[in-house]
Amino acid sequence: MTATVVIVSKNRCNDLRKAIASCLSQTAKPQIIVVDDASTDQTASMVLREFPEVGFIRHEESRGCVLRRNEAAALASFDVIFSIDDDAEFSTPHVVEQALADFSESRIGALSIPLIEPRKGGEVQNRPPDDRDIWVSDTFIGTAYAVRRQCFLKVGGFRGDLIHQGEETDFCIRLLDSGFVVRLSNADPIIHHESPFRDLDRMHYFGRRNDLLFAANNVPAELAVLHMLATTVNGLRAAMSATERGAMLRGIGDGWWHALRALGGRCPVRRETYQLFRQLRTSGALTFSEVAPRLADSMPRGRAPDRQDR
Repeated sequence: MTATVVIVSKNRCNDLRKAIASCLSQTAKPQIIVVDDASTDQTASMVLREFPEVGFIRHEESRGCVLRRNEAAALASFDVIFSIDDDAEFSTPHVVEQALADFSESRIGALSIPLIEPRKGGEVQNRPPDDRDIWVSDTFIGTAYAVRRQCFLKVGGFRGDLIHQGEETDFCIRLLDSGFVVRLSNADPIIHHESPFRDLDRMHYFGRRNDLLFAANNVPAELAVLHMLATTVNGLRAAMSATERGAMLRGIGDGWWHALRALGGRCPVRRETYQLFRQLRTSGALTFSEVAPRLADSMPRGRAPDRQDR
């Protein structure tokens, strides 16, 4: 198998330099695509000057990492797409090579790669319970995943109107509904040096909004209202103890508004998929042998997220 590594970046020139260098050090020799989402710093000149071998796409208008990742996936040439944030790096030169070996079953559509976040304690996250079984997760984290390009495109990629936050979970439940799973990878971890320069209001607004859109877009009709009510209660509880309370409350209100507008274009997953997804979410992980008999035929149903590309 061959690999493409995608990095979407905006105004993190120095962080991006380290991320690209770690990609170039990989023994698997992946294709590398950097998408500049309208940076106003020296990102473009740095990449073109220091890394001429890297594919580079420059935009004058910012449209967010979700749409830019979709764009890069369409341009990727190889079998598997890896994505890391511009403030992340591979911990060793072997991560891509090791992760490719984890696509050992045809029903493995994506990988959740182990992750270290030094600013959050430095513990390894998303490590499988053991290396004897294939362990299946409900989702992956956007800075540490790999996905079969064919699966990504057939399922419809990330839902672009989410803009920011929550696109991974929305994608992974649709991937599961198409008969493919997310495996917990045995590869060496990715290190995410989370930048201190983050718009927390924006993150919390879209986080709460998109939790509700997840239900509106994906949850079977007979369960959607209950799911949305529970999501609202949980969101309100979180908002009451958060510094960004106003942003979260706006996100909940706008989430309901956008959810009602999305009702006409709903393409929910099967009830069996939803139940399996919920079990994976609450249990943490299940073995592939437990999950495989419950998978649907590996043929994606339509391409519901079409509107994201506009």
